[in-house]
Amino acid sequence: MNWMKRTSSRFILVIVSIIASTVLGVSTLARQTDSVSILMPAPFADATAELVRSFNKEHKGRIHLDVIRGPLETESISDLAISSLLLGDTPFDGLLMDVTWVAKYAKAGWLAPLDAYFTDQDFASLAPGANEGNHAEGALQRWPLTSDLGLLYWRTDLMDEPPRTPKQLETISSRLQNSGQVPFGYVWQGRQYEGLSCVFLEMIDGFGGEWYEPQSGAIGLDGPAGIAAATWLQDLIATGISPRAVTNYSESESLQSFKSGNSAFMRNWPYAWAELQKDDSPVKGKVGITTMVAESNQPPAATIGSWGLSLLQGSHHPQSTIEAIKYLTNEQSQRYLFTNFGYTPTQAALYKDEQLTNAYPSLVAIGEALPYARPRPQTPLYAQMSDVLQRNLSSTLTGLTPPPAAMKQAQDTTEQVLIAAGATP
Repeated sequence: MNWMKRTSSRFILVIVSIIASTVLGVSTLARQTDSVSILMPAPFADATAELVRSFNKEHKGRIHLDVIRGPLETESISDLAISSLLLGDTPFDGLLMDVTWVAKYAKAGWLAPLDAYFTDQDFASLAPGANEGNHAEGALQRWPLTSDLGLLYWRTDLMDEPPRTPKQLETISSRLQNSGQVPFGYVWQGRQYEGLSCVFLEMIDGFGGEWYEPQSGAIGLDGPAGIAAATWLQDLIATGISPRAVTNYSESESLQSFKSGNSAFMRNWPYAWAELQKDDSPVKGKVGITTMVAESNQPPAATIGSWGLSLLQGSHHPQSTIEAIKYLTNEQSQRYLFTNFGYTPTQAALYKDEQLTNAYPSLVAIGEALPYARPRPQTPLYAQMSDVLQRNLSSTLTGLTPPPAAMKQAQDTTEQVLIAAGATP
């Protein structure tokens, strides 16, 4: 009997040990921290550093977020992301994406759809225009972090109200130049790069046209509106309303000209407002913001330049990555990014916050422009199409090719790009 008791005791001890080990193992698993990484361009990585620290403090023991600081340039960060994705097992869970990448990445199957993670209430919280450019392949592929858009800056000390049409902009510019109040009327991004495509999109829309319609495959570059847009931009240079040097201007050169008081109008992004209000700015307190000009029977257009967060296919911690995305894009984080770094909010509530709008009057004007926000053509072939447009526009702006011929060449080459990719227009 004693041996049976001893055997029974040993058996119970074994069972207890197994149960204890199992419980301990489950407990250990429960305490494991999900390591989540998101690749961002350097400026965004720096801007979100404090938010990342706060997130990790609040989620300690459950989720640890690492933001990988990528290159500064947009194309460089895209090249880095694509290189890692082509390996088939990306080291990143999430990616901060430019709006023009969405269609390409979604078509390649690199993004995990987000529809299951965001509710109607989440969408309702977005400001008008902030949801543009986030869908592709019939699904939500990106959640917006910023709602950047093209704006027209104007000198409030030189005019009572801004122009609403291209003709009005010309008339006011000429008057101010002829009276010696400014050397130039209007500065914009005329260099052969992506900024020129953004300028053109606003103008072809403003003249009542369409660059490219993915659903129908229609290309409108050599249509009346496309030719009118290219002609107007060329005429600005030919008449001296814009300096000939504008063909070498990016955002920074445009800002410098306007900030120094050398021009009456400027096309730029929301970030420029803070620069214009600095103590070293001769135009501090003399600047207003509005939408771009358009023909009187057409609504204005504002090119979207937003960035948003996507979940990459193959992420080992999709739910934790979504938690990080929601944290970085919530109202509190948006407030922080705007007040500390000038990034345009996506949350509608912030545009109605009296404390915020009183401290930052530019927010009111940006909110009024957001409903007119337009994405560039949403196609996986956008990069090639934009390159074609830039080259031909640059040719006409520098006087090498008349606008109708340049736009015809852009139209024909764009059609070739689509045909070669099997997307026959």
